[in-house]
Amino acid sequence: SASIGITIFPDDGTTPNDLLKNADSAMYAAKENGKANFQFYTPSLNTEIQERLAIKNGLIKAVEREEFDVFYQPKLNLHSGRIDSVEALMRWNSEELGSVSPAKFIPMLEESGMVVDVGEWVLQKACKQHQSWLRAGLPPIRVAVNLSARQLRELRFVGVVHEALSKSGVPAEGLEIEITESMLMSDSAVAVVALQELHDAGIHIAMDDFGTGYSSLSYLKRFPIDTIKIDRSFVSDITSNSDGTEIIRTIISMGRALNRRVVAEGVETKEQLDMLKSYQCDEIQGFYFSRPLQSDEATKFLLDYFSKSEQKL
Repeated sequence: SASIGITIFPDDGTTPNDLLKNADSAMYAAKENGKANFQFYTPSLNTEIQERLAIKNGLIKAVEREEFDVFYQPKLNLHSGRIDSVEALMRWNSEELGSVSPAKFIPMLEESGMVVDVGEWVLQKACKQHQSWLRAGLPPIRVAVNLSARQLRELRFVGVVHEALSKSGVPAEGLEIEITESMLMSDSAVAVVALQELHDAGIHIAMDDFGTGYSSLSYLKRFPIDTIKIDRSFVSDITSNSDGTEIIRTIISMGRALNRRVVAEGVETKEQLDMLKSYQCDEIQGFYFSRPLQSDEATKFLLDYFSKSEQKL
């Protein structure tokens, strides 16, 4: 397939060099929009391309300078009122660019191939954090790590996961791998084998952004999925959009019927929480309960939370 950038003479430039440069900017915009499409050049694209180059160059330095960090966002079990798991989320605070949104730098890590090494680092760090919480006296808390398509394609990926568990001393059930539907749409045969092997070892598998793709139900049948995560776009409309409400109700009912746990992402209000409770959603994740926290903050949050829980008992 092809990504095509289009520029118009003389509106966008009068020299061959300018026209080629602008067409190149438009081509990158086409790639950003999912590839296999075309985009016309607009003046704003030059700013975007400069930002892309700054991020791309910054990422190389970020690895050398150890500018990446892992934050943890707790999830609340709505049945027990306890924290059973957290999601590990990568953050980047660049010396030159400041705090860079994951939505901007993670796709570029993927595109460059750096996501394989960086993703392995996140996995190892998350497993070590799990062990650190156990030493601090906390109960076992499953850590969910997001997986990229490139990592899943790596033949050594399953071995990398087992090595991270072995080095940290974390049992398989202490780790959850989060995948997205779009990842499964390509290389599905490879994905089935790798995910099945991990699942057989006791590692939980979660499908992120559920409901935003094309073949969710067929993937639930083909892949060893333990948990369904409802995309935040549905949760944000739950109190104001009747269609969105029914979609969430249907997903939760289906999850219960298929014996899958259901997690609602992006919960930001008590009204959303109350509705999800009434639908018997299993877990919630979002700013209403907790924002993503640095490791020290997360440790304090968890210790305080479990201490208060024990006092109530």
